[in-house]
Amino acid sequence: MMAIDVAVAILQRKNAAGQSEFLLASRPAGKGWAGWWEFPGGKIEENETPEYALTRELTEELGIRPTQTQPWLKRRFDYPAMHDSTAKTVNLHFYFVDAWQGEISARENQLLSWQSPRNITVEPILPANAPILKALALPSVYAISNLAEMGEETFFASLKSQLDGGVRLVQVREKHLKKDAFMEFSAQVIALARPYGAKVLISEDIGLARELGADGVHLPSQALWVLKTKPAELIVAASCHDAMELAHAELLNLDFVVLSPVKSTLSHPEAEPLGWQKFAQLAENITLPIYALGGMVLNDLPMALSYGARGIAIQRGVASNSLL
Repeated sequence: MMAIDVAVAILQRKNAAGQSEFLLASRPAGKGWAGWWEFPGGKIEENETPEYALTRELTEELGIRPTQTQPWLKRRFDYPAMHDSTAKTVNLHFYFVDAWQGEISARENQLLSWQSPRNITVEPILPANAPILKALALPSVYAISNLAEMGEETFFASLKSQLDGGVRLVQVREKHLKKDAFMEFSAQVIALARPYGAKVLISEDIGLARELGADGVHLPSQALWVLKTKPAELIVAASCHDAMELAHAELLNLDFVVLSPVKSTLSHPEAEPLGWQKFAQLAENITLPIYALGGMVLNDLPMALSYGARGIAIQRGVASNSLL
């Protein structure tokens, strides 16, 4: 079966409360899967680039012209036959659209709805979009603690600055601390993060994450292989370095993974970097959200997105006063 290439737009905006929202549209009557909700977009015609098709489809469907786009994921999906649609395979080219000209209007008599990634209120959603919605519920920056290099006073001042600036996902990872000191430090991070609605993950120890009341746990690759069942009440992430580890993380249905090292790092100078091409090859074969780690700085975020990452994981970058 020949695959159909489709350009897909994730239109993003901030609502009155400053929270991110994206636009979903219902499929119009007369089309396959009518009434199901999806991201705007459509078929890439012969001799069209995905970017050109994206602009054409948004003009035809919504009456707007995108002016600020960011390429993101490419995903293949096999749609089964339905009563109103034959079976087909689609190659989906996802783009973030952050700015556009014109006013959005439903030019195909479709329903439109701005949705929060953490609270989807419309249904049913087209099956191909389920992993995309899961990824969109995560922020684009994953901050990793760096107490050993920064010192306590500098670290907490920097963390507060980053929380003020929008950081909403933090891992506590301090291997040099003994258990009591680690628990005290983690409790301080959780207390600081909670009023912002930021999620805090504890490195490696599931029991300790529960004891501290943390939001989740981040497993190193060795612990990933030991895990048999994902704890239902926790966000569970894992560090991965190759295809086998990524496949095991997906089998366990973890919430997200970190793939490294993309570039050379100070902490592991002996590790051979994956590079962006290898990162993209590995990322394309799983549906879990992936963060790029290893030598990352904020300026790497557009590159990471274009190679299929949900975002970047930063340790030393959290010291910056302009992380977001």
